[in-house]
Order: sequence, then C-alpha cells, then structure tokens
Amino acid sequence: MRTLFVLVQQLKKERDRAQKEVQRLDVALAALGSVGSNGTSRTMSAAGRRRISLAQKARWAKQRTAKPKRTISAAGRRRIAAAQRARWAKVKRAG
Repeated sequence: MRTLFVLVQQLKKERDRAQKEVQRLDVALAALGSVGSNGTSRTMSAAGRRRISLAQKARWAKQRTAKPKRTISAAGRRRIAAAQRARWAKVKRAG
C-alpha cells in the first residue's frame, strides 16, 4: 500500500511540473504575439476571392466535361467476333 501512495505522489509532482512547463510556454507565446508566417497579416479583397473562386470553378467544369465516346468500326467488331468464335470452337473441340 505504501508503494501505491509513493506512486501517486510522484504522479502528482510530474503533473505539477508539466503544468508549470505549459504555463511557461503560454507566456512565451503571448510575448511573441500572433505573428503570421512572414510577420504580416494580409486580407484578400472580395474581388480577389471572386477571381480565385471563378478560376477554381472553371477547373472543376473542365474536369467534368464529357469525353468523346469511343466507338469501334464495323471491321473491328467483325475481327473481334471472329476471334471469339475461333476461341469457342477451340474450347468445344477440346471438351
């Protein structure tokens, strides 16, 4: 039972140490303030946002456009059909 008490005490000390460390980090962050990646904050105009939005919508529309349907010629279909008939004939002969 004594070891359990000691373990709880150690955990409480570790928690207190971690809390102090977090407070130190918070103070350091507050001292730096909210700084952007390059030190300045920029806002985008409504016109700029609109241009970006329209450009992205155009890219999406380009992706959605239907590709022309590929068709096979009559001669190609005949070649495929003849090859398939030959394969089936071979299977029937073998079995």
